Amino acid sequence: MLLRSLSAWMSCWTLLTVAPPAAAAADTSRAGQAMTAAARALLDATPAGQRAELLRPFTLEARGDWHYTPRSRPGIAFKSMEDAQRQAAQQLLAAALSEPGLVKVQAIIALEIALREIETFGLSRDPENYAIALFGTPDAASPWGWRIEGHHLSLHFTLADGQVVATLPQFLGANPAQVPRDIGNKGPRKGQRALGEEEDRAFALLAALSPVQRQQAIFSARPFGDIVTRNAAQLDPLAPVGVAFNAMDAAQQAVLLRIVESLASVAEASLAQQRLERVRASGLDSIRFGWAGATERGQPHYWRIQGARFLIEWDNSGGNHIHNVWRDFESDWGRDVLGEHYRRARAGGHRH
Repeated sequence: MLLRSLSAWMSCWTLLTVAPPAAAAADTSRAGQAMTAAARALLDATPAGQRAELLRPFTLEARGDWHYTPRSRPGIAFKSMEDAQRQAAQQLLAAALSEPGLVKVQAIIALEIALREIETFGLSRDPENYAIALFGTPDAASPWGWRIEGHHLSLHFTLADGQVVATLPQFLGANPAQVPRDIGNKGPRKGQRALGEEEDRAFALLAALSPVQRQQAIFSARPFGDIVTRNAAQLDPLAPVGVAFNAMDAAQQAVLLRIVESLASVAEASLAQQRLERVRASGLDSIRFGWAGATERGQPHYWRIQGARFLIEWDNSGGNHIHNVWRDFESDWGRDVLGEHYRRARAGGHRH
């Protein structure tokens, strides 16, 4: 029954129309309108008795309470949704994510099926235990946000004045990182890798470094057991370690930027562009690439890409279990943009 319901859910996703990158608007208003409409549809489809679970206060305290491990989560899980709610939730995801991003999210969720069979205590793994929460009222009159969260997935979106102003934090994980065997009739297949593209590009960059650059990049002989920043609600830049972007040649720089672009491209095209523009605006020369642990595939390792405003961490301390996060020091949950929004509102005599 569980596999059938997941298969039906995913088949609905494949029917959704996702605008190709070439059709994306230069701003994020189209994505914002689509998210708002889908969130309103989800709210309208939610019975009165469930609405308190779905609607949460639009506060940093509420939105910053996030995690990527199995736990009780605010919001409504897919397993508790009726058909109309599921359809609206799928439309919300389609508005926020690119087509490859949807596929990546599906693959991460499907790994719960693999863990059910692989782990000794795998019965608690549930591919429908992923919850959507709305923070504030989804409309263009006031800021609001939403997230989808479950094991190894935590995606956050913040809107103001009809625009998407933040798409971070972004957490993606994969366990197993590479599926060791076929899982049932409809589960993941042997060799599947939910985050394979990003992993391959990071190893390609490490291999492309000269011996001197490699020595600069590898700052620790061991990884740290997890991403260093864990699930912090707010963070400051980590120590500047690794090889600098401006110490790389053009080919090496291109590989590094492809890693960044592949992680940004989880989001809908205009939202990915917005995030990449912020990376470029903060100065590419501020970026550093650091590595810790083994340099062979399948062995415990960690890497990070850090710039003036952002941090990407990748941990595979077990060799086949990935945690990846993208954070923004100033604009997680739209802190900086919303601060300016509220200052303008006060100056104009408006209240939100």
